Amino acid sequence: MDARQLRRLIPTHPDRHQAKTMIKKNNCSLLAYNTFGIDAEAKCLVEYDSVDELKEIIATKCPDTPVLHIGGGSNLLFLGNYDGLVLHSRITGISIVSQDVDHVTIRVGAGMVWDDLVAYTLQQGWYDLENLSLIPGEVGASAVQNIGAYGAEAKDTITEVHTVDLTTGEERTFEAAECCYGYRHSIFKTDAYRGRYAVTHVCYRLSKHFTPRLHYGGLSRILAEQGLLDTLTPQTLRQTIIDIRNTKLPDPKVQGNGGSFFMNPVVDRAKYEALAAQFPGMPHYDVDPQHVKIPAGWMIDQCGWKGKAIGPAAVHDKQALVLVNRGGATGQDIVTLCHAVQQDVKNTFGIDIHPEVNFIG
Repeated sequence: MDARQLRRLIPTHPDRHQAKTMIKKNNCSLLAYNTFGIDAEAKCLVEYDSVDELKEIIATKCPDTPVLHIGGGSNLLFLGNYDGLVLHSRITGISIVSQDVDHVTIRVGAGMVWDDLVAYTLQQGWYDLENLSLIPGEVGASAVQNIGAYGAEAKDTITEVHTVDLTTGEERTFEAAECCYGYRHSIFKTDAYRGRYAVTHVCYRLSKHFTPRLHYGGLSRILAEQGLLDTLTPQTLRQTIIDIRNTKLPDPKVQGNGGSFFMNPVVDRAKYEALAAQFPGMPHYDVDPQHVKIPAGWMIDQCGWKGKAIGPAAVHDKQALVLVNRGGATGQDIVTLCHAVQQDVKNTFGIDIHPEVNFIG
């Protein structure tokens, strides 16, 4: 994507002053709003372009109407039709909040495609998001899910999350410390906050100096094998990660999927050491002196699930962490496969693996 395309893609004017172009659809198919390709239907779907529009929607909707706010739909599994109001942000735009010689803090609209943000920041000479290249979804989801890959997480750069309460319409800004970030976790995923707030903007503090993080996922080895390690640039690191992801992960436009379906479990070190003695070569990543992260995909593969299907739902044949819709699968079909995989992993390793994908319905 060249600079001209990015400038067209990323408006920098304040969203509050945009002309109202709210889109409302009744009895709307959600097929285009989820990457699993599940053809569920929403009673009503509204796409909005500003904070003011969102507040207007909240003020005028029926009080008892259920509300579901979605992003790019890459982390959703619809189990049936949604008998309520589905909201989707089209707030984009990037503005500089502050900067000095070493860092810049930017404010980004929640409806912006995440990977477009990564591409834009590298073009500007702002770093620290490159390891998160090609993660599907939108900016708002980065703050809710604490997306992560290759040793980096969104929480590493987030300073503030700007939201609107979907019940009261009040605006609230969460400082990063209030978000209680952890592995694939935030306050927005807790019972008290889940579905309560819509993210409108996210602020990120980025470095103006490139410091590559290569300790995770064999990045150093891959770059060394390609002869790129000694002359590494941010763009080269980004492209390498894109190439790896394209090799391992199916394109949802070709085969419906939600990316990594399961979270990697974290176990205590004694548990890991006992398993490693039983299963030589078990991969792991140290979390801290007491805890170890074990790749869920490796365990699923060891259970023989890679490429295996139950009806129209299957485990991807190149990456066992991904469940796919082979065509015509319902949300329930995916859940059936999920439960079967979970049970096998539990029986084999004594470990519970949990979905990263959110079940709706």
